[in-house]
Amino acid sequence: MTGTGVERSSGVGTSPWIVSDELWDRLEPLLPQRERRFRYPGRKPLPDREVLCGILYVLHTGIQWEYLPQELGFGSGMTCWRRLRDWNEAGVWQRLHEVLLAELNAASRLDWSRCVVDSSHVRALKGGSTRALRPSTGAGPARSTI
Repeated sequence: MTGTGVERSSGVGTSPWIVSDELWDRLEPLLPQRERRFRYPGRKPLPDREVLCGILYVLHTGIQWEYLPQELGFGSGMTCWRRLRDWNEAGVWQRLHEVLLAELNAASRLDWSRCVVDSSHVRALKGGSTRALRPSTGAGPARSTI
């Protein structure tokens, strides 16, 4: 582990929140570029790779964002949360998912016969169907239990 909290390794036998060089090389071009203000630029932002490690740490361990240990060098939990929110709004995760699927498909590493489409992720165009009264499944009204 280096002093910045990020281990530069191949990812073999490391913690799940340590980002491998291979994954970082795929992810870095997808991240939006931030511009610093010329006047009153404020504190320099933490490097994206360290913040990504903090995000993965929180998601892997299940701790609350505010309890992210400062000693790990990932920045504050709020910084990691904000960066995750910004990357999500910029579509980074969707593009990364598409890139990885395309690479795996090109290498014939995907078994499409085991694919499942979850309806909660498929958009219902024009609002879907209207709600209607559902027919009763019983023969008549239920008896009172009082």
